[in-house]
Amino acid sequence: MSKTLAKRAFKYRFYPTCAQAAELLRTFGCVRLVYNKALAARAEAWDRGQRRVTYGQTSAMLTEWKRSEELAFLGEVSSVPLQQTLRHQQGAFGNFFAGRARHPRFKSRKKSRASAEYTRSAFRWRDGGLVLAKMDEPLAIVWSRPLPEEAEPSTVTVSRDSAGRWFVSLLVESSVDHYPPSATAVGVDVGVTSLVTLSTGERIANPRHQQKDQERLVRAQRALARKQKGSVNREKARRKVARLCARTADRRRDFLHKLSTRLVRENQTIVIEDLNVSGMLRSGRLTRLISDASWSQLRSMVEYKAVWRGREVIAIDRWFPSSKTCSVCGVRVDALPLSVREWTCRCGAVHDRDVNAAKNVLAAGLAVTACGDGVRPTRHSLARQPSQPPFRG
Repeated sequence: MSKTLAKRAFKYRFYPTCAQAAELLRTFGCVRLVYNKALAARAEAWDRGQRRVTYGQTSAMLTEWKRSEELAFLGEVSSVPLQQTLRHQQGAFGNFFAGRARHPRFKSRKKSRASAEYTRSAFRWRDGGLVLAKMDEPLAIVWSRPLPEEAEPSTVTVSRDSAGRWFVSLLVESSVDHYPPSATAVGVDVGVTSLVTLSTGERIANPRHQQKDQERLVRAQRALARKQKGSVNREKARRKVARLCARTADRRRDFLHKLSTRLVRENQTIVIEDLNVSGMLRSGRLTRLISDASWSQLRSMVEYKAVWRGREVIAIDRWFPSSKTCSVCGVRVDALPLSVREWTCRCGAVHDRDVNAAKNVLAAGLAVTACGDGVRPTRHSLARQPSQPPFRG
């Protein structure tokens, strides 16, 4: 059986001791400080003389900061997470200058993700125990699933979310078995009412995880708004809101993992639409429902799992009129409002909007596979028919 050698991150929850928590919180603060000071130095160099600052220069700055009396405390934590944050910043600027990302922003103590990355020289891995630099005891990790056999982590990332939960992510390199080859191909149309509609006619309902806890979340947010800023009670109320949001995110992620795994396991070829989700979120219509559906996260999961398992994912043009094209005769209607869920083509075919779109998505993907990118499968690309009233049969 074929295999793929891939780098995989395994994330676990752990419960630090008081000393470990204090050391990690101190490290998080130093990482954030170094990142912000290096970013400020880069911005100043650019404003003064349009000069770019390299990683080596920021590393030399870090050495000078440690020698100063004001920032001598930077030498009390492990130097590896500080160097890693400078490397990440260098990569962020590389993506910015290449046009792949926006300009890096300063990290906030309250809003930014609290994390620290340790490379192989800054932790000890022995008999399933993980000991980080500047610590004497191993982390109390809850091993919810085993690591691959004989796999050793090359990088360890420790983080703490807004709900106060501690996580450790272990990056390992291991081989992943491919699924047996299959002749099955499926088109996927995403939506709000039905999260996924397949070209086979199957619908997978949208769980709407955010809606389930919406009332509790609203009450918790109102209670938070009434608390005095800086008080202990406000921190307790904030933590309660964070726990509700974290539970919603965990449920959504778990559902999407199961759905993406099923799609990859059952189909050799998966055809999806290249949707501009960020643009849809800015439009103001259905923003909350689209955000809760998390289409981008589903696509990302399907794509990387397909690479691991020897499957193929095809993304067709986002402007392809999958809903307005008849999957039987190829005729396209001029307009099809979102409120129209069923419509009748002049050839006599009665279409469910989502199922018809999924069938067209699959046909477009198979055409791309057979003839190359840019091919659209509409047999009568210029044939149009006027928009029709919704089918009420």
